[in-house]
Amino acid sequence: MIIDVHGHVSAPAQLYASKATLLASRGSHGHAPLKFSDDQLKAVLNGTGGSEGLGAHLPLLDKHGTDFQLISPRPFQMMHSEKPATIVEWFHEDTHNVIHRHVQLYPKRFAGVCMLPQISGEPVAVALPELERCVKRMGFVGCLVNSDPYENDGSGTAPGLGDRYWYPLYEKLCELDVPAMLHGAGSKNARVGYSTHFINEETLSVVHLLNSTVFDDFPTLKFVVPHGGGAVPYQLGRWESMSLRGGQKRFSERLRNIWFDSSLYTPEALELLIKVAGADRVMFATECPGTGSAVDPRTGRQMDDTAHWIQDFTWLSDADKKLIFEGNARSLYKLDKILG
Repeated sequence: MIIDVHGHVSAPAQLYASKATLLASRGSHGHAPLKFSDDQLKAVLNGTGGSEGLGAHLPLLDKHGTDFQLISPRPFQMMHSEKPATIVEWFHEDTHNVIHRHVQLYPKRFAGVCMLPQISGEPVAVALPELERCVKRMGFVGCLVNSDPYENDGSGTAPGLGDRYWYPLYEKLCELDVPAMLHGAGSKNARVGYSTHFINEETLSVVHLLNSTVFDDFPTLKFVVPHGGGAVPYQLGRWESMSLRGGQKRFSERLRNIWFDSSLYTPEALELLIKVAGADRVMFATECPGTGSAVDPRTGRQMDDTAHWIQDFTWLSDADKKLIFEGNARSLYKLDKILG
């Protein structure tokens, strides 16, 4: 079985039209929860009936051989730096409700992952009621955490993930026993687009966490770093050397506190990630449909069609391939109760 731990919601265009209205009115018109029919949601997932957006979500998963996917909001859409807070909260609720409906329609293809409705400049605790709603009432299996709710807008700097600012969230994650994927959101700096901002924030998240006492204070915390861990696998030697010079536990040993996803689009990058992090700390991911869905003219395949590379790695044992494709995700996200 192939489980993809990093997918994002394909939603009717009305969801994003509603977001535009919220931004234009700043919530002064109020907001009623959005309602979609089963046919509308099936159309956008199957790419039928003139559906909008990326579309063809399920056919793409079938084409790539993905059996089951965890779906979350599209992070660059989630506007954590906007004000007032109510418009951010309303849009998160609407997006999570769409994800929940997708899971209800296709319970053997999808599980839900929420994104914290973080508000720049506010305590992280403001996002915890929605986390609880998604996990306790809708059965979501994890969440996304944005390490920069200012969205790179220059108005402020979020504390590193080792700071006590984040401890109320860590306490709640341990209480709910759900993993958090450390995924950036938007970037309002024209010099740094959101994709590059993601990689920067993921790199910072790993370094801040591993150079802190977070895992001593919260030994049951479960963190997943997407996109292959940002720059960490490639630049590991720098932090390894610093840890040795400082007489600390090796950085590479501390790396074992974190899981990584494989949403990388070249075989060389996938090989490096698995060899650095270990097969028991890597979970298969594609973010399909999304950034990697372009067709590579050299191969004729979409760039997010990556499972065949892992399957063809002769240096990986069958047992390790099963861990990456299925076993690690089943264990970390407790998917046996869904998949059997």
